[in-house]
Order: sequence, then structure tokens, then C-alpha cells
Amino acid sequence: MSTWKEPKLPVGSEARKEDGLSEIGWEDFEKVDVRVGTVVEAEPFPQARKPSIKLIVDFGPGVGTRKTSAQLTAHYEPEGLVGRQVVAVVNFPPKRIAGFKSEVLVLGVPDGDKEVVLLSPDHEVPPGGRMF
Repeated sequence: MSTWKEPKLPVGSEARKEDGLSEIGWEDFEKVDVRVGTVVEAEPFPQARKPSIKLIVDFGPGVGTRKTSAQLTAHYEPEGLVGRQVVAVVNFPPKRIAGFKSEVLVLGVPDGDKEVVLLSPDHEVPPGGRMF
């Protein structure tokens, strides 16, 4: 017979209070349209305040092609991004960055130096697939 006991961890709103985040409902999650797209063009964006790369991403027939700017220069070169699948929020309003209209938010997570590492599926999937 085992004497191991699972530690009691805060759950629900208690856990959210500890890490400073507030809970959202399923309806809130459904409002965020996160999709997979394929980078079809990438070029340096020297006009941006922080080193960035302009991307054109194809999200398939339902969403189409969208432009964005991302601070990816620590780990990525423009030519290495073409053909790569990325994950992005496609239903944010457009944002102007140094005169460039950014239409989606490509998602990433910080590495140990707080530089962006892109999120992408670990298997190729059809462009436009929605996260669920």
C-alpha cells in the first residue's frame, strides 16, 4: 500500500489569484481565433523600433493571406521562415507599426533570454486550421 499523497494545490480562482491571472470562461476562449498559417514571404523590417521581420502568412481559403511584423531576429532569418507553419491570432484589429499594417499576431514564447521562439504544430497541417 502506497503512503504517497498528492499535494494539495490551489484550484480554480485560488490558483488564478496566486499567479496574478484572472479566470476566463469558455465563451471568452471561443472569441480568440487562433489558426495555423504558412509563411509565404519574409523580409527584414529595419523601420521598426525593435529588430523585426515582416511576414506574409497564408491561412488558407477561409482567412486568406495576412501581413504581420514580429520580433523574431534573435532566432530566425527571413529566408528560413518561408514555408514554415506558424500559429497566430487572426481576429485582432489591425495595428500600425512604423507605417506597416500588421493584421495578425504570430504567437511565440520566451526562451531563457526572453527572445521569441515561435509556436508551431509538430506535424504539418492544412493552413487555416483553428486551434481548439
